[in-house]
Formats: sequence, structure tokens, C-alpha cells
Amino acid sequence: METIKSVLDLFSVFILPLIIVGFPLYGIVKKVPVYEVFVDGAKEGFTVAVRIIPYLVAILFAIGMFRASGALDFIIDGLRPLLGVVGIPPEVIPMGVLRPLTGSGSAAIVLDMINQFGEDSILVKMVATMFGSTETTFYVIAVYFGSINIRKTRHALPAGLIADFAAMLLAVYVVKLLFT
Repeated sequence: METIKSVLDLFSVFILPLIIVGFPLYGIVKKVPVYEVFVDGAKEGFTVAVRIIPYLVAILFAIGMFRASGALDFIIDGLRPLLGVVGIPPEVIPMGVLRPLTGSGSAAIVLDMINQFGEDSILVKMVATMFGSTETTFYVIAVYFGSINIRKTRHALPAGLIADFAAMLLAVYVVKLLFT
């Protein structure tokens, strides 16, 4: 177990510099005008950002209403008996509920839990793992589908939510396996 941790620690030191240097070098080797392509992508990104503003406002408004309504507390209280049976701490449920909705809200949950339980807490490790292994599914669907004017998402939402649910369960059980 310690060997795996050492290898991952070593790998994590080099991954970001390799990405930052590797992509431009790959472009140069393939004779791609790297700077010009980057600028064109930035222009297109700005255009997309302007187009998705209404969708962002709508999803952020919905998230604010959800949190302010007390629905999150209601969901946690309702799930508490089931969570005990399957071995999931109720303290991680806010992350499970909010992560598909909002990145900043779920980051605030991680910060709040660090302040409440300490950065070495098993609960913090669980929510941090959930944060890193899941996606803001509703936000992504609103932004990406909205930016190209797709109204019917078909299977994207159920597939995203199933993936998020599986990642959240695995986050709890893998952290328990590695840290207890």
C-alpha cells in the first residue's frame, strides 16, 4: 500500500508540468500553429460564454432556491436510516446532493467540512474524493447543451447521474478501505 502511495505521489509531482509542456510540444511536432490555434479557441470560448449566460443564471437561481428552501436538510434527514445500514456517513450527503448541481457549492462543502472536522478527517477525505471524481452534471448539461441549443438531452442526464452516484459510493468505500 505504501509503495502505491509513493508512486502516486511521484507521478503527481510531474503530471502538471508534463501537460503544460507536452501539449505545445506535441502541437509543434505535428506542425500545428500552436499560438494561433490557442487564440482562435479563446475567441470561440468567449462567444460560447456569452451565449450560455442565460442558462447559467437559470441553474444558479435553481440551486439557490434548493438550498434556501431547506430541501437539502429534508433529504438528509430522510436518508439517515438507510445510510446507517449501507455504511455511508450522513455528513457526506450534502456533497452527494449538491455536487451534481454546483461546483462552487460543493467546494464550499469541502471547505466547511475541513473547518469542522480537520483536513485529516476520514469524512473530509470522502467528500474531497467525491469532489474530484464526480461532475456538476446539471451545470454541464445546462451549459453544454444550452450553448448549442439542444433542448432534449435524452440519456445524458440519467447517464451522468448514474455515473455520479457510482463515483460517490466508490469514494466512500475506497476511502474507508485505504484509510481505516
